[in-house]
Amino acid sequence: MTFEEIYLAHKNLVFNLALQYLQNVEDAEEVTQDVFVSVHEKINTFRSDSSLKTWIYRITINKSLDVIKSRKSKKRFAFISSIFKDDGEGALREIPMFHHPGIEMVHKEEIKAVLEGINQLSDNQKTVIILLKIEQKSQQEVAEIMDISTKAVESLFQRAKANLEIILSKSKENENKIVQ
Repeated sequence: MTFEEIYLAHKNLVFNLALQYLQNVEDAEEVTQDVFVSVHEKINTFRSDSSLKTWIYRITINKSLDVIKSRKSKKRFAFISSIFKDDGEGALREIPMFHHPGIEMVHKEEIKAVLEGINQLSDNQKTVIILLKIEQKSQQEVAEIMDISTKAVESLFQRAKANLEIILSKSKENENKIVQ
């Protein structure tokens, strides 16, 4: 397989996964470039212990986490490709559902709260949630990508859910205090 074929076969996967982590189009594009530079530089060192796709997933996750770690300011929320679209001015496209402004605003706020909660999780818990629930990967695929057992994936996911519930309930409590 040529590098061009590898790029064409995996560019959307890499961009979308980076976007799930970074929630910013420009950062996801930059990570996508970095991933394929790494793939090009390291393709000769690729061992067939796992599939090429799994190897590229790992590189993408690591590069995305590196960007997150290097950020000093608060994480920004731009969009998850299947939910939001940035028009370049920070405006969000309406969520495709029943078009009642009040309902749509509530949904956007709920989604934002969940994203904020996910961003507060540890890197491994965030990765498990993104791969299982957003990327719709099986536990076996996630285990291969993260290089852990399927039991570890399940355990991480359960801890992530529990921690996310705590984060969201604290966030809700704080909102209620502000409103009162």
